[in-house]
Amino acid sequence: MNRRTLALVALSALLGAVAALVALALYVLIQFFTNGFYFLRLSLANVTPVGSPLGALAVAVPVIGGLLVGLLARYGSPTIRGHGIPEALESTLTRGSRMAPRTALLKPLASAIAIGTGGPFGAEGPIIMTGGAVGSVWGQLIAISPAERKTLLAAGAAAGMAATFNTPLAAVLLAVEVLLFEWRPRSLLPVAAAVATATAIRGPLGRINPFFGSAPLFGVNALPTAAPLPGTLLYALGLGLFGAAVAIGLTVGIYRTEDLYRRLPISWVWWPAIGGLAVGVGGLVQPYALGVGYENLSLMLAGDAGLGFLLSLALVKAAIWILALSSGTSGGTLAPLLIIGGSATGVLALLLPGVGLPLAALLGMVAALSGAFRAPLTSLVFGVELTHDLSMLPVLLVASLAAYGLSVLLLPRSILTERVARRGTHVSQEYRIDPLETLTVGKLMARRILVVPWHWSLEEALHALPEAEGSEGAFLVVDEDGHRMGYVTFAEVRLQIRRTGTRDSPVGLLARRDLPVIREDESARTAMELLLRSGTPAVYVADPVDPAWVVGMLTREDVADSFVVSLKEEEVQPPTLRLPSFRRRPPGPGG
Repeated sequence: MNRRTLALVALSALLGAVAALVALALYVLIQFFTNGFYFLRLSLANVTPVGSPLGALAVAVPVIGGLLVGLLARYGSPTIRGHGIPEALESTLTRGSRMAPRTALLKPLASAIAIGTGGPFGAEGPIIMTGGAVGSVWGQLIAISPAERKTLLAAGAAAGMAATFNTPLAAVLLAVEVLLFEWRPRSLLPVAAAVATATAIRGPLGRINPFFGSAPLFGVNALPTAAPLPGTLLYALGLGLFGAAVAIGLTVGIYRTEDLYRRLPISWVWWPAIGGLAVGVGGLVQPYALGVGYENLSLMLAGDAGLGFLLSLALVKAAIWILALSSGTSGGTLAPLLIIGGSATGVLALLLPGVGLPLAALLGMVAALSGAFRAPLTSLVFGVELTHDLSMLPVLLVASLAAYGLSVLLLPRSILTERVARRGTHVSQEYRIDPLETLTVGKLMARRILVVPWHWSLEEALHALPEAEGSEGAFLVVDEDGHRMGYVTFAEVRLQIRRTGTRDSPVGLLARRDLPVIREDESARTAMELLLRSGTPAVYVADPVDPAWVVGMLTREDVADSFVVSLKEEEVQPPTLRLPSFRRRPPGPGG
């Protein structure tokens, strides 16, 4: 924590306000295009493609939308293609969190066109990417580090999610689990400030558009309020595993279909139009599968959806979402995962005896999100904040972690990191203790320091070494008064003799006076950073009483050996305790 962190918090709070307005603008744009394309009118009324007077001609609407998105990507910016979150993640990992300013303008426009023309996508992914792009642009206009710019990008992205779903805590966790991969005050506080501001502004925005406001996004009916029984937890476990299977199937389907698109003998500019054709045909079968589809979530959580509706919704939504998203159009993944996961588990709830549709749908939503994103805490809290029902915590916990475990077991990467990995960047979503942070320099350093006068010859210095001394170690060279002049390693002295063939040169001529020095109580990570910044093969460890003196040295190899400790902790070892044996011992001689 320092003044820069506090300044970053203030900047992030302002960014949260911008992200909330971006969310409103995108939602209004979606309604504008939906009214224009499906109802042939200029209006901002909240409508869906359901009930369009176009009839069979509505098949052409998603095709037109796909053509427009492809042209925007070709002549505007290719970064507008895709989910939104993977692109923001890739920016933090490979480009120093730098995103082009035009991304902040073209991404919401392309997404509004894609969704407004029936695309079965969520608005949250584009909002997250747009908020992240705004944060990134701000971070490029002022003098900050790439790490601080990454924090601004994550803060804008999290604020966008909070403004969309009114889920502030889940938004903070999404930034931690999906974008930042760290839990530090420097990053957590700015993200929280942005999310809090976006959530506070979302309430008054309800006067402009009823989608916003301070109430929970979806009403819930007939969810159990008592403590969950063991049978309910088992039910949650089963639905969690089923939801994970759905998420795994969707992930594999998207990237396998993406591979098929790459084999087409036409430019990628036309792929979104092909995906749009699939969307148009699917809309004739099940019109409720078109668009964002938040109204479907409300129906499921209220228990008002029938078996036929849920089955057709799950199948059609999954099919057209896979075909459209893999084409490279612009749209989010979160809302489709919720709808497909909720409707698929809802079908099971209506076919099998057990808990009712609302609970089954919510469990399926959380499980599908956890299995696809590999963000179990975000998914768990997201389910609670969508409904504001804390009694759901135990069952949602079981479903979320079951889905997470199965996804990790069967898939090498999540639906988000797979796209980044295909572009050549490995992403790990696992958190672990850094062994370099748990070990001190004093535990790793070698106390191989021999004090010699500066005028000693190289041969005299080597003769002073004990016979058992290896090649690693250093001479501390002092002047006539015993003051430190510098250091030279044993290996450097031997190398100098082999190069020049002389042994009479004073050892003081080889001593370096600018070598870095570190304290015994500092961490091995601090030592490694000092080694990398200085470019030297070793650092010297100062005496805690007399900093002008040294008590040891630490090489890069010594620091690398510290990882052996963590590797041994992963190895299976024989038991250290044995249970007492109660078997009767045979009598001894004479007994």
